[in-house]
Amino acid sequence: MPEVTAPYATGTPCWVDLMAKDQQRALDFYRDLFGWQGRPGPAEYGGYAVCELRGMAAAGIGPAMAPEGMPEPPTVWTTYLASTDAQASQDAIVSAGGTLLVPVMDVGTLGRMLVAADPQGAVFGVWQPGDFFGARVVNEAGALTWNELHTADVPAATAFYGEAFGIEIEPLDGADAYWELRVGGRAVGGVTLLADDPPGTPAHWLSYFAVDDVDSTVDALVKRNGTVLAPPFDMMAGRMAVVADPQGAPFAMITPTRP
Repeated sequence: MPEVTAPYATGTPCWVDLMAKDQQRALDFYRDLFGWQGRPGPAEYGGYAVCELRGMAAAGIGPAMAPEGMPEPPTVWTTYLASTDAQASQDAIVSAGGTLLVPVMDVGTLGRMLVAADPQGAVFGVWQPGDFFGARVVNEAGALTWNELHTADVPAATAFYGEAFGIEIEPLDGADAYWELRVGGRAVGGVTLLADDPPGTPAHWLSYFAVDDVDSTVDALVKRNGTVLAPPFDMMAGRMAVVADPQGAPFAMITPTRP
């Protein structure tokens, strides 16, 4: 359903956010592209903006910041996996061979979070809900609809995410070299081979946003100084494109096939 009313099951992608060098520029771009409404938040949360669609939380956009002496984080969309215990998830991630990038921290009363990388280098976040459990609107135009892991080693990814989160990775029926992320028997994301990306692309998570018409939305993105990485094409789940915003953050857009 487009509106989510209960916390996500452990291991399920529950939120995505972007740390942008120019936060206001990013807010304006995604407002125009997806209809999001958001503005810089309180200083106690670093100005982080929760963008809303139809009055419900859809994604986050914050200003890129780094501890003194450290480089700014890359301009990318980060996928967060749900957890009921962020500390336990952190321990499991490290035990399974992952790398801790940002240790568990409290985000006021909203929840607890951490950022890590899997053994192949794909960066992701973990979110333990408090007052905030993640995206309230999904699977409709302008909202997050899919999260996809790009990896060079599917068996290793299967072992890691299984040990750390209890996620199952299984081949998708009818697809060649594509796998589903499954939580509690339900598909919550996908896995594809890094070999299908341009040479030199590191392992990563890719966020998909639903749109009513991929072709016209790509045209709108280009007019707003976005970049097309893979022009619109048809695939089994619908018609999609891979693009980047004006600050270089890549993401996918898809018009899903209707039953």
